[in-house]
Amino acid sequence: MSKRFLLCVLAAVVSISARPITDYTKKQEAWVETILSEMTLEEKVGQLFMIAVFSNRREADYTIVENQIRKYHLGGLAFFQGNALKQAELTNRYQAAAKIPLLIGLDAEWGLGMRLNNAFSFPKAITIGAAKDIELAEQVSEEIARQCKRIGVHFNFSPVGDINSNPKNPVINYRSFGESPLNVSELTSAFVRGHRKYNILTSAKHFPGHGDTHVDSHYDLPVLQHSLKHIQEVESAPFKAMIADSVSSVMIGHLNVPALDNGVPATVSERIIKDYLQKELGFTGLVISDALNMKGLLKSFPVGEAEVRAFKAGNDMLLQTSNLDKAYNAVLAACINGRITEEELNHSVRKILKSKYWAGLHSYKPVDLRNISEDLDTERSKELKQLIYNKAVTVTRDEFGLIPLKGLATLKMASIGVGVDQENLFQSTLELYGDVNSYLLQDKPARSTDWKSIAEEAVKNDLVIVSIHKVRQSEKLDYGITEETLNMLRYIQENSRLIVCVFGNPYSLKFFDEFETVMCGFEDEEEAHMAAANVLFGVNSAQGKVPVNTLSADGKLDYGYEVESFARLGFAMPSEVGMSAAKLQEIRKVVNSAIMGEEFPGCQVLVARKGKVVFYEGFGNMKYNNGQAVNRHTLYDLASVTKVASTLQAIMMLYDQGKINLDEKLSTYLPELLGTNKSRLIIKDILLHQAGLKAFVPFFDQTRFGSGQYNPYYFSNAPITSGHIPISDELGVNPIIKDSVFSWVEKSALINAPGSQYVYSDLGLLLLQKLVERISGRNLDAFVGANIYEPMGLHSMMYNAFTQKTKDQIAPTEVNGDFRKAAIHGTVHDPNAALIGGVAGHAGLFSNAWDLARLMQMNLNGGYYDDRQFFSKETIDFFTKPQSKVSHRALGWNRPTGPGDGTVSQYASSKTYGHTGFTGTCVWVDPEKDLIFVFLSNRVYPSANNQKIIKNKTRQKIHDIAYKALLY
Repeated sequence: MSKRFLLCVLAAVVSISARPITDYTKKQEAWVETILSEMTLEEKVGQLFMIAVFSNRREADYTIVENQIRKYHLGGLAFFQGNALKQAELTNRYQAAAKIPLLIGLDAEWGLGMRLNNAFSFPKAITIGAAKDIELAEQVSEEIARQCKRIGVHFNFSPVGDINSNPKNPVINYRSFGESPLNVSELTSAFVRGHRKYNILTSAKHFPGHGDTHVDSHYDLPVLQHSLKHIQEVESAPFKAMIADSVSSVMIGHLNVPALDNGVPATVSERIIKDYLQKELGFTGLVISDALNMKGLLKSFPVGEAEVRAFKAGNDMLLQTSNLDKAYNAVLAACINGRITEEELNHSVRKILKSKYWAGLHSYKPVDLRNISEDLDTERSKELKQLIYNKAVTVTRDEFGLIPLKGLATLKMASIGVGVDQENLFQSTLELYGDVNSYLLQDKPARSTDWKSIAEEAVKNDLVIVSIHKVRQSEKLDYGITEETLNMLRYIQENSRLIVCVFGNPYSLKFFDEFETVMCGFEDEEEAHMAAANVLFGVNSAQGKVPVNTLSADGKLDYGYEVESFARLGFAMPSEVGMSAAKLQEIRKVVNSAIMGEEFPGCQVLVARKGKVVFYEGFGNMKYNNGQAVNRHTLYDLASVTKVASTLQAIMMLYDQGKINLDEKLSTYLPELLGTNKSRLIIKDILLHQAGLKAFVPFFDQTRFGSGQYNPYYFSNAPITSGHIPISDELGVNPIIKDSVFSWVEKSALINAPGSQYVYSDLGLLLLQKLVERISGRNLDAFVGANIYEPMGLHSMMYNAFTQKTKDQIAPTEVNGDFRKAAIHGTVHDPNAALIGGVAGHAGLFSNAWDLARLMQMNLNGGYYDDRQFFSKETIDFFTKPQSKVSHRALGWNRPTGPGDGTVSQYASSKTYGHTGFTGTCVWVDPEKDLIFVFLSNRVYPSANNQKIIKNKTRQKIHDIAYKALLY
């Protein structure tokens, strides 16, 4: 900073301290007058100019800018291409070259990402217009302003106040909040308020209104053909609202507005700026021109004359001249020869200096370059972005009420992504929610052969969801919608039910009038994909309204169906359910550290609250060092979690139906137990693990000869005999062994008197399996499948996963760890469960974290899910509460024993219930906090001797983070 500027600041301080100034305005004026009094004519002229600069150029270019700052005494810089860190570095460098601190400007209509690489982009204005949430719009604005301030930007050239009533508008279009004067006024004012919280200057543009034009002012002069009354009531409405909300500046567009000043571009029109904007509308703030290098103005006036006329018309700052030397010298000459008076010049310079004071430049500090990327890339930004898309998704047509989708248990669906070369978040989320087969069309179809074979496969399903991607923003080339795309949709609608999801400009909706069900996601972003999937499957309601007239049959302004949501588990941002996204991110650090320490090769972690999943990720690989990466669809062997996810669910259902009495002896239902030491066992005691049963008996020892050879009565080696059930790649088991195993269970010894001591036992669950099968008349897997898993659409939850999934979809467990002496991959890890063919009461269930969480959500909902009551809330409450002085457990469910048990969070409430599994799994439900936690891993790969996850209490640590993320 120059010595002269510091002396000016000191003089201002002395002046202020000499009199009792407490009012902000007086302090501001004192600073301005002190600076102004020390300025030369050349310096005053230089303050009018704000030139374009870039942070992706060469060192020679940066030196040129430094020299221009010194030579022309520039008032500001407008950054364009580059990146945030480099821009901040250059900002410090350029500020050091300036005598008076520079106003740093940026076009950040939808955030820094509008101009800078790898910077954050919020939804476009038209999307925010569809969401119609004023408070949320202000929060987005506030976050954009925070990011601007962080990199040293003082002036955001936004918001766009243009009312886009012309679908053919090539330059405003999606940059406008819409066509409704009221909606645009409310949202632009919210934008102004949000920026004001960080003292970031805003600029209402493009005055007096660029919306109803069809010419791009970068190339020619658009004409706004409306009456004065129309301009006053429509085009001017947002500008009036922003002026009332103290917008910092107004940007004048290069527009011909005959009703205000026929034939004279607004940029150089005193009638438009001084008479209409300043006198009639009462704007007293900073007036800034649109870029002066645009042909919309230069076709009428040459460089130099354009700048002089723009200033004389009322522009205080002259933005982005095409030739700084010519423009500066022309304005300077006009000041010398009297064409521009000293009073006019001082008036504008005062306004510029006042703006700098308000932006904090009277106490300028260089940008802190440390941690810029981390400070910009915040979870708050991501949350706000998702919330906007959630509110914006619009169901524009739904003639038969398909949305939200119903009957998911039996609904077979296909998804076709048009314009995508790999599965995106929209399709992968659909696959979680329902039974969906996905197809991709990398390019927009140009001929029928491009889509025919895929469409013929897709229509074999009950419903086809077609998502349209890479929609162009301009009307040119029909927004990228090809006739063959429409032909494909016509074919699908003729042969199946069809839903079209358009991820792009809503003006493209005019091409989809003939289709019965249409949704608009507005932009091709992951957050929009998630939002649309949530609406389709009833996780969220549809509230969005198309904020412009699309010229489609339904294209009246602000149209869209309001669609209600179901009680389905779905995705949400943590803030929606009172959780901290930043805190949840700490899960990644713990998990990645555990993987590096070889506690397990990979895992899934899911956290849900209030019926919304706020964290769900797959980490690592299925095997160490290499192998298939874990994703959200990977299936894990749940081990003992099977007890509560399968057998207990069946028991609760039968109890709820009045088919079993928990206080009865098990032998009442299984009379073959009469005369055995199990004849007096009470069902409740078995559920509480206090029935006196042994914890575990290695029944497989009874299936081999003394030499260790397999008994051929029970087993067949490769090739596996037909009718035998594979329990490894080279070993099958005869189904008749199930009767033998149950017989061995019945004959096993008791270790203490029933009801006298807690001993966790697998044997009790085998007995309960037999109880379920006897009463229901169906195998356990068939019973829970037909009565719970299938109706809930839990397509990943299954026994014997190898029968339905490929190995690259299933995490392996142990290698050569039990009597099978083989790699266990796709078949159950537990040896006793393997003996009886993989379907057991204590183990054998496979699932991903998603379906396990949905099952737990049904329990947390009091037995209700997806418009169906599976069993009563009273039953859930009864089974999950303490029942014994001997056992800490509830009925079937495990409960926390205390802070140090290593598997459940130390912060879990006393009402928490769930279970753990030997393979490295757990699930916990806390009704008090409305919180679900699922952790799935294969810590037993390649050896069950790996106890690191238990020793390090990793599951507890991750669960702790979920609780620490609770905000209230």
